Amino acid sequence: MKIVLDTNVVVSATINPKGPPAEIIRAWRSHSFRWVTSLALLDELERTLLSPRIESYSCWSNDEIADFLSTVRQATEISSPNRRIDVITSDPADNRVLEAAVAANADCIVSGDRHLLDLQRHEGIEIVTPARFAAVLTTSP
Repeated sequence: MKIVLDTNVVVSATINPKGPPAEIIRAWRSHSFRWVTSLALLDELERTLLSPRIESYSCWSNDEIADFLSTVRQATEISSPNRRIDVITSDPADNRVLEAAVAANADCIVSGDRHLLDLQRHEGIEIVTPARFAAVLTTSP
């Protein structure tokens, strides 16, 4: 199963080690699914996790964040979007998530972002909340 995780899911996992986003990261680390991303999304993730604002809320140490980012860069599948998608006009950066998912032929996008969730589906790719995806993971064999 190929999944695109929006940056907000990963950030949430660093803030609350007990919620669905943290369950999703633990499942990824145990190889329950393939995390698909793009260079644009990786850059966004790194900028966000290393920002002073997020660091002040994160339960992870700076070393844990650095190790995690290194692992993510090595262990995720990097898609190379070959076309621009401009479906979300109110927050154009959210289109990068759609581009990564379409380029990788992902099965699902996991996000807490209302702009993405309101779409429900894009080009056959379902868009779900972290809680919904975590529930899917617990019921999958």
